Amino acid sequence: MILIKNGRLIDPASKRDEIVDIAIEDGKIKEIGKIDGETFEEIIDASGYVVSPGLIDVHVHFRDPGFTYKEDILSGAKSAARGGFTTVVCMANTKPVVDNVETLKYINEKAKEACINVLQVGSVTKSFRGKELSNFEELLEHGAVGFSDDGIAIMDTEMLYEAMKKAKELDVPISLHEEDSNFIETAGVNDSEIAKKLGLKGGAKTCAEDIMVARDCMIALETGAKVSIQHISSGVAVETVRFAKSLGAKVYAEAAPHHFTLTEEDVLKYGSLAKMNPPLRSEKDKQIIIEGLKDNTIEIIATDHAPHSNKEKNRAFAACPSGIIGLETSLALGVTSLVNKEHISLMSLLEKMTINPARLYNLNRGYISEGEVADIVIFDENEKWTVTDFDSKSSNSPFVGCELLGKVKYTISEGKIVYTDK
Repeated sequence: MILIKNGRLIDPASKRDEIVDIAIEDGKIKEIGKIDGETFEEIIDASGYVVSPGLIDVHVHFRDPGFTYKEDILSGAKSAARGGFTTVVCMANTKPVVDNVETLKYINEKAKEACINVLQVGSVTKSFRGKELSNFEELLEHGAVGFSDDGIAIMDTEMLYEAMKKAKELDVPISLHEEDSNFIETAGVNDSEIAKKLGLKGGAKTCAEDIMVARDCMIALETGAKVSIQHISSGVAVETVRFAKSLGAKVYAEAAPHHFTLTEEDVLKYGSLAKMNPPLRSEKDKQIIIEGLKDNTIEIIATDHAPHSNKEKNRAFAACPSGIIGLETSLALGVTSLVNKEHISLMSLLEKMTINPARLYNLNRGYISEGEVADIVIFDENEKWTVTDFDSKSSNSPFVGCELLGKVKYTISEGKIVYTDK
């Protein structure tokens, strides 16, 4: 039994914000209130700390199977726990792609050994080729929680239409990477003066994203499917999602911390460590993303945690892979870039990192209530710390050396302490 004493409970699902004690027994929350601590095996003094539902990230890449030198399920879970996450949803761009039951079973079996709740999506199309739908029913039967070809846009409109109809029928989300490769000369950098300064012929135009978002929002409206626009980076795309919502489309949008913290100018500073798809955009785009977070056009914050080896990232910009790791800095970047600058409240930040992603994937997680699973993060919103090392196998982050606000002190997954700040 664990007792959390005198913590500031912030639970976005119930809008509860008060100082309480929380008793945990047999993996569940036994009691919330004023509790005598004499009978507990472990007592956590949470005075001055925030106690919230364990964070949920619906967009991570754990590279397992196929690329485990970058990350694997166990190291990814450890990295997530250090960042305060108790549930993650892994994308399907493994090797082989998660378009078959055998690969899905392997992942789910290995996930049982993880320190947190690791879930997996299946691919929308077989082998990510965009030509034939995966067997949605079969993959769902064996534990998939949704579908995504993340990393590759689905260019065949008819194929995507059929996928959304199927997703609507089965009541599962489809999460979409929105970049039309016809408008990308060099991936990972905005098509602007920044690309030219890097000596590149061009980059990724914002219209590469805008075109796909507009199309997919309208298909979502037509089919009634629940669709997530992943790692939104363009201001126009934010406005499009806002419009689609006003029409009644069941469109969600997720923003990555790097897109509301950094801009294209940071690529000149960090080089390949700031290369990601879609790329960092202009200051104007960043500000529109922040406005989208403020008015809930963007309901979800997700990291797109994308580990790569140092050797891979040290290649020339055009030749190195896109993506950065993000699980261990996500909460702190939200506190530093959004809450501390008074763009949104701490309640709103946590809503976008707990109950909202849970609702997208129909998960019975993301809230704190008596009798329910004890997934909890305890953090100090005011503690300053410097990013120096990671529990991930990889270290490809532009935030190394940065001072951030908001330090995870404990992560509790299904009633077990899986991370303690030392």
